[in-house]
Amino acid sequence: MENNNSNGDPSPVPRVAVVVFLLKGRSVLLGRRRSAVGNATFALPGGHLEFGESFEECAAREVKEETGLEIGKSEFLTVTNNVMLEQPKKCHYVTIFMRSVVGVDAEEEQVPQNLEPHKCDGWEWYEWDHLPHPLFGPLERMVKGGFNPFSS
Repeated sequence: MENNNSNGDPSPVPRVAVVVFLLKGRSVLLGRRRSAVGNATFALPGGHLEFGESFEECAAREVKEETGLEIGKSEFLTVTNNVMLEQPKKCHYVTIFMRSVVGVDAEEEQVPQNLEPHKCDGWEWYEWDHLPHPLFGPLERMVKGGFNPFSS
């Protein structure tokens, strides 16, 4: 999505993303991105907020689309303002961070699938105290700032 600046050149506009700290025990679900923004970094499941959608609806939809997992009730954690000028594709995201757990199915444990292999190399559970590197910029800044989704 772009607007034209005063010179008529396209300029990026801020977008809204919803991402999910999907928790299991002391682990969080992360996938390695395949994207012009944050390529090869580990990130939370999530994506663009659609028109008329609540944060909770977006969280459930994105997790389902990307991993096949059904999540339980999600809750708002925080919001960050991310202007990424160093990326090959400059962008500005207002990112809504949610927290949830995998929905409990009495029949069997849900296992994450890689349903968008053109966007992600795969999903794995990582212990919070042993996260992989490199992390996607917005997530890395939160972790380095001491944020902990298990205690917030």
